Amino acid sequence: MATDWLGSIVSINCGESLGVYQGRVSAVDQVSQTISLTRPFHNGVKCLVPEVTFRAGDITELKILEIPGPGDSRQCGDSQQMETGIPGVGCQVGPSQNGTGKVPKKPASSSAPQNIPRRTDMKSQDIVISPQQQCSKSYMDRHMETLTQSKGFRRRHNSWSSSSRHPNQVTPKKSGLKNGQMKSKDDECFGDDIDEIPDTDFDFEGNLALFDKAAVFEEIETYERRSGTRSRGTPNEKPARYRHDENILESEPIVYRRIVVPQNPHKEFCTDSGLVVPSVSYELHKKLLSVAEKHGLTLERRLEMTGVCASQMALSLLGGPNRLNPKNVHQRPTVALLCGPHVKGAQGISCGRHLSNHDVHVILFLPNFVKMLESITNELNLFSKTQGQQVSSVKDLPDTPVDLVINCLDCHENAFLRDQPWYKAVVDWANQNRAPVLSIDPPISEMELGIDAKWSLALGLPLPLGERAGRVYLCDIGIPQKVFQEVGINYHSPFGCKFVIPLHST
Repeated sequence: MATDWLGSIVSINCGESLGVYQGRVSAVDQVSQTISLTRPFHNGVKCLVPEVTFRAGDITELKILEIPGPGDSRQCGDSQQMETGIPGVGCQVGPSQNGTGKVPKKPASSSAPQNIPRRTDMKSQDIVISPQQQCSKSYMDRHMETLTQSKGFRRRHNSWSSSSRHPNQVTPKKSGLKNGQMKSKDDECFGDDIDEIPDTDFDFEGNLALFDKAAVFEEIETYERRSGTRSRGTPNEKPARYRHDENILESEPIVYRRIVVPQNPHKEFCTDSGLVVPSVSYELHKKLLSVAEKHGLTLERRLEMTGVCASQMALSLLGGPNRLNPKNVHQRPTVALLCGPHVKGAQGISCGRHLSNHDVHVILFLPNFVKMLESITNELNLFSKTQGQQVSSVKDLPDTPVDLVINCLDCHENAFLRDQPWYKAVVDWANQNRAPVLSIDPPISEMELGIDAKWSLALGLPLPLGERAGRVYLCDIGIPQKVFQEVGINYHSPFGCKFVIPLHST
């Protein structure tokens, strides 16, 4: 039984330590449980020894690549073994039993045995190989080239012509078959003789001088005049060039109208998601707050909600977590809070209290009055319990620029405050300080503002603010939806998951 496997080409896997060996079986000893391979290959590289013997305990997996037929004349021997390539991988050729030299059919599966051609048969047979076999031959030729160079032979890289080809390389037959029509990869890349390469350099300047650009351009212009292309302006129109952050598809943003006011809005804004937010008049805004207060949204609740939203926006403008970090004690931001003796000023005082609670140095300016509103008195009482500083004179404000100025000086109704000396002095100080200004609930655009704001925060629904209000933001002060419906506003919340959102002019 053991002698039946002599001459077979096998692949023996000996695990990760020894690797994979391939070769032709030369001897099988059942007593000592050993198998010997002649002309072995180790991991695709030809071994230096002519024969290798393996024990049964070292073999992890054994695959039979080719079983010799009963009429096959090839036996185990050194002169009959192919010297290039890996055993079991090669061209599917070989003479038939009757000696006619017909090409055998390709086996159905890749694991079926494949015949290895002898060098004596290469000249007498018409070989037809598949692309996969040709790729294997190219690999074997490169492998043989490496072996011959390691033995001291020097070979020219461009000597792979038809006259000096490796003796074991197979040339496809020029036949009508599909595989015969394919050209060898090595012929295509290295087929030219090195003696045919010219020694002189290419004359770029001389060839460029042969190109008459004026004649070519004149021919193009003549063709455009005859075809009428120039008259339509096609060549003169430069193609549009786009930056990497621009969209080449022109599309209008999607517009959602989910808020409808009873009156025609003087100005409309839109959110980042495309939702249209119309502006309302001051009378409608005042009526909305009055109805909300009647239903339980008192002034104290509104002041607290406004202070939280305004302080949250101010903290973001000051740098957010990058600036307000416990490790950055030396970078404590400074905010100048300018408030007037009205409800708008009480909103600013509430904002200053929350900022001071978040480790912001707050300087509150509030002029001295004999009688203050109850809301201002209550907010001042809470602010005095923080580390914030309260001043009543412009001289006590810092001379150096601050990080942020919050403006709550203006009021919608009491315009006579602008004629007061303290108001003019504070406005001059804010304009000279050159710090960015955030206005909380600024008045409508018809009223002239003394301080130009970079940002403005509107409450509930925006007023028709002018350009001096800067970029408009909208905050949610907690007005229920049915309160909007009671005053005639069809309302759907535009805030989503946020309490402060930016608005863009349409």
